[in-house]
Amino acid sequence: VQLQASGGGLVQAGGSLRLSCAASGRTFSNYYMGWFRQAPGKAREFVAASSGSGGSTYYADSVKGRFTISRDNSKNLVYLQMNSLKPEDTAVYYCAADQYIPAPRIRYVSAYSYWGQGTQVTVSS
Repeated sequence: VQLQASGGGLVQAGGSLRLSCAASGRTFSNYYMGWFRQAPGKAREFVAASSGSGGSTYYADSVKGRFTISRDNSKNLVYLQMNSLKPEDTAVYYCAADQYIPAPRIRYVSAYSYWGQGTQVTVSS
């Protein structure tokens, strides 16, 4: 499956952005989708994930209540709505995918086989 992330940009603290990830190549609803981010000099970290149907979602504690992951399986799209953005949210955001991922592994980079190219999100104070 090929992934293409978009929607990043520069926003002031407290603002909002919506990232999109377009998938192609396989039956989209068969794939768990995740969002990760990587700030300069830091390891890539889990942000949010969704089961194939969208019925189960998972969030990092740092974004819970501010970010929402959703998906439109008819359009092969997954979204990350980011509200109340903080300067510490600044990073390159990546979408990732793989077939069934058990819940204990949903936060691991290694659980995902397919990755998009990343989109930069910069939050100014």
